[in-house]
Parts: sequence; C-alpha cells; structure tokens
Amino acid sequence: MTIALYAEFTATPGNIERVRDLIADFAQTVRAEPGNICFDAHTLESEPAKVFVYELYRDQAAFEAHLAAPAGAAFNQLLAHLVEGGGSRLTMLSPVSVALSPQSV
Repeated sequence: MTIALYAEFTATPGNIERVRDLIADFAQTVRAEPGNICFDAHTLESEPAKVFVYELYRDQAAFEAHLAAPAGAAFNQLLAHLVEGGGSRLTMLSPVSVALSPQSV
C-alpha cells in the first residue's frame, strides 16, 4: 500500500526565497529515492510564505528508507531556522476508494 502525506510550514519573513531554494534541492534528492513516487511543493496562492509539500511513497519500507536517509535530517535542520515553529507539520493521508462512473469511461 502506498504511503501519502503532506508537510506544511510557513517561511519566516525574509526567508521565502531561501526556503524555496532548499525545497528545490531536496526535491531532487527525494525524487531520486527508489521508493518515491511523488514529491511536489506548492505555496498558498494568497500567502506565498505558506508551503505545502505532497509526498507519495511506494510502500511503508520506502517511506521508512526516506525517513532514515541522511538528506532528510540535513534538510530539516536547515529548514528549522527558516520557518515558523522550527519545522514542518506532517499530516498522514489515507486513500479514498473511488470507482469510475460509466460517464467517465
């Protein structure tokens, strides 16, 4: 079963560009992980300092490998000094089974 989550955080004043650069670098690393399916970052349209990162992993083992990777610890350590509250908030997601309707086929 895939593992899906999103991380959210708010860049502190003056650090929006640094946070974006940090995410861009980290995204390349995470996307290269064998079990990563998706790592997409977005900002809130009305508040560009608010960042949301959607992540999807092949399975629990892939997610655990991601958590254990040294790049994640380095990213979180750098991020802590650039965002409100010292880090991101993670929200784990569960899939919703949605059947195709005859009209959508």
